Amino acid sequence: MTRFTDRAHAGRVLAGRLDDLRLRSPVVLGLPRGGVPVAAEVAGGLGAPFDVFVARKVGAPGQEELGIGAVAEGLGPPVISGEALGLRPADLDALVRRAREEVARRVDLYRAGRDLPQMRGADVVLVDDGLATGLTAEAALRALRERRPSRLVLAVPVGARQAVRRLAEVADDVVCVRKPADFVAVGEWYADFSQTTDEEVLGLLKQNL
Repeated sequence: MTRFTDRAHAGRVLAGRLDDLRLRSPVVLGLPRGGVPVAAEVAGGLGAPFDVFVARKVGAPGQEELGIGAVAEGLGPPVISGEALGLRPADLDALVRRAREEVARRVDLYRAGRDLPQMRGADVVLVDDGLATGLTAEAALRALRERRPSRLVLAVPVGARQAVRRLAEVADDVVCVRKPADFVAVGEWYADFSQTTDEEVLGLLKQNL
């Protein structure tokens, strides 16, 4: 399977796959930061409103890049993986609190007091640039479900098969363009997987709101 050129290319391909779902007046939400350039292209392809929905992984002690859970906007409980079982409850609570603080910071930065689009009764499409463990997407999906959408769709260009299967039980539909048997990391499936910056996220939001 060939790689995507970059996140914008992946979003255009993904938008084409979403046509098959016959969504009604969809709302598109990107997970910052990397999911936002993908979501912007999806929203453009669907002619849909676009915004961010913030979630954050909970990093392991001393290894923040190793996700042991995730939290999202709202007051819902964190999603915690089996890797967190050996932690003392107080230590896990501290890690979750730190992740929630980062979620709050990003909400303030990206939305600056702006309300989220109305989701009750809507077809909501959550977009990320790929799924590895899927913990962050799961936290976001569970938080979005509380907003009572009519249909909740997860859309990603590439994902690990195990994560896709698990999240199919959380979302109403999961659209994943590529599910390689030899999946190692999301970035391997992009020719350009350079880090998306806060400035890029804000620029895309300004263009699309």
